[in-house]
Amino acid sequence: VQLQASGGGLVQAGGSLRLSCAASARTFSYYNMGWFRQAPGNEREFVAAISWSGGRTYYADSVKGRFTISRDNAKDTGYLQMNSLKPEDTAVYYCAADRTTVRLGILGSEYDYWGQGTQVTVSS
Repeated sequence: VQLQASGGGLVQAGGSLRLSCAASARTFSYYNMGWFRQAPGNEREFVAAISWSGGRTYYADSVKGRFTISRDNAKDTGYLQMNSLKPEDTAVYYCAADRTTVRLGILGSEYDYWGQGTQVTVSS
């Protein structure tokens, strides 16, 4: 499965962006999906995850209440709606897919496929 992340850009603090993650294979609809981010000089960190059906979601405390993860399996695409953006949200955002569906992974090592990343920059 190949993943293509898009939708990043430059936005002012308080603004919104929606990231998309398009998958190359229909099998994506059977995989859990996650979003991670990495700021310069920082470790990659978990942002949000969603089950293959969309019925379960999980968020990092830092984005809870501001970000919403979703997916449209008919389009083989996942999304990350980001509202009330803060300068500390500035990072490269990556989408990932996990072939196992037992639980929602929060570690990068739990994911099997990765997109190339999309830059999000939030100005103050």
